[in-house]
Amino acid sequence: MGGPARTWGGPSTPAVGRRVVFTPRRRHDARMSYYDHGDRDDVLSGGIRMIPIETAAGTFRVWTKRTGNNPALKVLLLHGGPGATHEYLLGFDSWLPGAGVEYYYYDQLGSGWSDAPNDPTLVTLERYVDEVEQVRRALGLDRNSFVLYGQSWGGILAMEYALAHPDVLKGVIISNMMASIPAYNRYAADVLIPAQDPARIAEIQQMEATGHTDDPRYEELLLEEHYVKHVLRMPLEAWPEPVGRSFARINKSVYVPMQGPSELGASGALVDWDRFDDLARIEVPALVVGGEHDTMDPAHLRAMAERMPRGDYLHTQGSHLAIYDDQETYMRGIIDWLGRLP
Repeated sequence: MGGPARTWGGPSTPAVGRRVVFTPRRRHDARMSYYDHGDRDDVLSGGIRMIPIETAAGTFRVWTKRTGNNPALKVLLLHGGPGATHEYLLGFDSWLPGAGVEYYYYDQLGSGWSDAPNDPTLVTLERYVDEVEQVRRALGLDRNSFVLYGQSWGGILAMEYALAHPDVLKGVIISNMMASIPAYNRYAADVLIPAQDPARIAEIQQMEATGHTDDPRYEELLLEEHYVKHVLRMPLEAWPEPVGRSFARINKSVYVPMQGPSELGASGALVDWDRFDDLARIEVPALVVGGEHDTMDPAHLRAMAERMPRGDYLHTQGSHLAIYDDQETYMRGIIDWLGRLP
């Protein structure tokens, strides 16, 4: 069992204007070091590499892109979905270079610029964990520098990876993802859905029950009733372009079998997934990030941090994509935590 988790962020300890601990890249020579390519083999492509992934169905390639150079701190970013793309994480470009963090965008198999084989046998949690390990090895990441970040579905993947490969991690960040899908579904049913418009929720559920989730009306209802309240708390017309681009490119042949048709709750292959009790086995430094208006229960997220022996919790006033609707707290909190790693 873990002890009390450090917590910051939220209304009692606002991050805006707070001095950030981790700001080592100030001098000219430090900036030159951050952008020094040295003997990197990805210089011609601007940091992009297509990494071969071995699977039972053959060899495929996944897309990665490196930014920066820091031998002591390298963060691999796992996007959500499953089946979304790295693009909705592009807000990191405004923050991590200034903090000297080397980081990697990565489209998982079936997503974005990576190969998209039409093979349902590849859409399993275990295979995705193995994929992350193959990506890690190809990028040369190790426990001296490797921090794994996962947002939403990426958080599930990060938890599973940390349990399977604890010896190669320097730290792990679990952003906006509960450690139990049954608990996530209870929170949606008991807290989120009752607070929404009953007629619209009934129409959404009727369309799900009758298999009409491809109807444009279904997406319209979800966006107006649920997504602008709990996924990204901004008017739809103000959503950052990378978010809209990533959402438009979600591979539903990956997303639906694992998650179900929407973020209103999970009904796919992950429906019984629960790792809350196993979090006590994650002994590396871990940061859990939650949002006051998230689709995920903030109390559960805080308990996750307390469950891990070296867990910390960062609370934002945002939603599932607090990376945008409370960006200042979110980014400064993550950078601060990275700067405290041993």
